[in-house]
Amino acid sequence: MIAGKVSADGVPFISIPISGQEWQATIDTGFNGELELPEGLRSSITIPYIGQTRFSLAAGQTSIEDTYLVNFPFDGKVLVAEATFPPGSDILIGTGLIRDYKLIVNFPNRTLSLERVRLP
Repeated sequence: MIAGKVSADGVPFISIPISGQEWQATIDTGFNGELELPEGLRSSITIPYIGQTRFSLAAGQTSIEDTYLVNFPFDGKVLVAEATFPPGSDILIGTGLIRDYKLIVNFPNRTLSLERVRLP
């Protein structure tokens, strides 16, 4: 299980290690991709380019972005995830990465838990 928190602004997040540093990663249930990493991290990660991917955004908008494969530390393992590198400093974890997890966000207590679900 992964434990996280909810910020004072109501944003659910977890902490993850990347390149020897702890980063705050937002759990973004409105993002159907796997992972967005800050452009500034691109040079510190060896990544193969896999092509362009179309993402569905809020209000019916779509976005097409260059997509890469990255080794990403998640839930005690290193996963191969599809990632984009938009401008900015945010890390977003989308529903594509947590599709095998049960997400519980307790806004009043400001806690979050992600638990892997094993289907029969």
